[in-house]
This record gives sequence, structure tokens and C-alpha cells, in this order.
Amino acid sequence: MPAILIHGVPDTHRVWEDVRRHLTHTDVRAWGLPGFGVPLPDGFGSTKEEYVDWLVGRLEELDEPADLVGHDWGCILTARVASLRPDLVRTWAGGNGPISARYVWHPLAEIWQDPVEGNRFMAELKKDSLADDLAAGFEVPTDLAMQTVRNMDALMKDSILKLYRSALRMGSEWEPDLAKMTAPGLVFWGSRDAACPVEFADELARAIRAERVIKLDCNHWTVLQRPAQVATALEEHWRRHDGS
Repeated sequence: MPAILIHGVPDTHRVWEDVRRHLTHTDVRAWGLPGFGVPLPDGFGSTKEEYVDWLVGRLEELDEPADLVGHDWGCILTARVASLRPDLVRTWAGGNGPISARYVWHPLAEIWQDPVEGNRFMAELKKDSLADDLAAGFEVPTDLAMQTVRNMDALMKDSILKLYRSALRMGSEWEPDLAKMTAPGLVFWGSRDAACPVEFADELARAIRAERVIKLDCNHWTVLQRPAQVATALEEHWRRHDGS
């Protein structure tokens, strides 16, 4: 049974490396979203709907339903896929990605969503400074923060701006369909998340009727800060549904 791991923003598939080192599951694949360390398909506009469609297309190529996992935007996008195409998903797990009409985008997201301020931010971005912000504000280990920002090339910057600008009302648009998710769900969240408060973990869990909510003693980047605990929770989740 394939396990598919989807990263968030501003990450690439490499954000899952430490989690994967702790997994014993033999078929684990971390996919890079278009524009995030991988090329864009022809005509791809990097909107939230296009990312969902891209994920659906990739999952349709598999021989069987997948164990789908997402963090940050990966959580948001995979939950949308599991809501719209439950036939493609055996189990779902996600964290630190609110899908709620009550959620107010964090300050950096609001900058990216502004056509003038967002373009200026990306044009003037100093990677060392952003790495320092990730380490100080989100408690990402310094070396991992540097790895994250090093991957932010021009294509990723443009993809981030387009994704966020397509998502001004994502919560109110996508929240109602969460009730359609049928895959057994696991929610994992950093209890000290500075961008996505932990209260949204419980809200998401209620919306999808999740089997379990795990709150880890860390900030937003659970997959970097608590990889062993995330891996353990995932494997326990998958084992409960082996054979289903």
C-alpha cells in the first residue's frame, strides 16, 4: 500500500527526509508539488484548484488507494483531495494546515496575497534573513531553516504568490466539503504553532470525524522538529487499517 507524503510552503519533498528515516513502511513516496523543486506542467497556473487536480491525476495513476499524508499546504490540499475523491484514499493524515472559515491567514501570507507587497517581498528576499526568521519565530533548527530557504528559487517564489492569491477565501470555500471525507483520519499538530493555532487541529478533526488528534510539543514544522513522533503516529494509523 503506497504512502504518499505531500509538503507545504515554502518547502520541497525534502522536508520529509527525517520522517522517512524513522518509517519502516516499505512503499513511501514524497512527491514534490509543481514549482517547488520540480518543473511546472504546461499551462499550470499554480492555483489551489490546479494543485488539487494535479494530485488527483497522480493518485489516479496508482494501482490502489493510497495512505495520504500532508503538512501545511500539503495538509490542506490532501484533505481537499480526500474530500472530493474518497475512492483514491485509504487513510488520511495531516497537520498544521487549517481549513476553516474562521482562520485568518498569518501575516506573511497576507503579504504574499497582496500584489504589490508580495512582489516586493519576493524581489527583496534575503535568504539568510528568512532563515533567521524561521529559526527564531518557528523554532526550526538553524541548519534545516537554511536548507529550506536555499530551495526558494524564482519558480518557487512565483508559485507561492500565485497559490496564496488563489486562496483568499480557501477556508470558507473548502470547509463544507470536509464532511465528505470517508478515509480514517489522523490529525497531528504543533501545540505551539505560531502561524496556525492548535485550536484548528480540533476543528479539523471534528469536521472529518478523525480517529485521533496528536498535539506535539513544538511549533509549526512538526515534520522537522518531531520527525520520530510523526513517523510513529503515521505507522500506528496505517497499521490500524491494514487489510481494509
